[in-house]
Amino acid sequence: MSADLVIAVDGPAASGKGAVATRLGQAYGLPVLDTGLLYRAVGVAASRAGVDPDDPEVAASVAGAVDLMALDDPALRTREAGELASRVAVHPGVRAALHAAQVGFSRRPGGAVLDGRDIGTVIAPWATAKLFVTARPEVRAERRWRQLVGQGETVTLAEVLEDIRRRDARDGGRLDAPMARAPDAVLLDTSEMTIDLAADAARRIVEAARANRV
Repeated sequence: MSADLVIAVDGPAASGKGAVATRLGQAYGLPVLDTGLLYRAVGVAASRAGVDPDDPEVAASVAGAVDLMALDDPALRTREAGELASRVAVHPGVRAALHAAQVGFSRRPGGAVLDGRDIGTVIAPWATAKLFVTARPEVRAERRWRQLVGQGETVTLAEVLEDIRRRDARDGGRLDAPMARAPDAVLLDTSEMTIDLAADAARRIVEAARANRV
């Protein structure tokens, strides 16, 4: 695996990890997977089927049947989808159903960039470079609020901040593969950064990790 460049980008919701991962993919010519979309797809599929996303067995069954390549659905970008994703992600059966697809993506020839919450700890602990991207909850809430309003959703900043805090608690507190910073992941706080500054800092982190592998 030493010839492949695998970059793990973990962190909480609206931290900027998705944008950072996209920029890194562009910089290194690597495919990028937003693993959160997989969980959003499961949550949305459960909702559309009229089944309970909080039922472990039902959610796992949905995860086993969902089309993991159909990630362009605009419904996956909504506030509701984010909440559903966090709810289904607590189920070990759901995580097990999606595990192989994520690991397979990480082992693509040449490498890949994956962003999520357990990439550096569970999916690709052997990654070349690991980043944990974060920002203050208030900053993340404003970013997500602007995104949702821009998509036409009607929601207040206070409601989004409540969503962020609830998701942080759920994602960090689940028993199976909780959101956590890997011991060897570099912390990148984007609270005071533009996307350009964050992307540049991330690239420097990756370059330092590559140099240490030589």
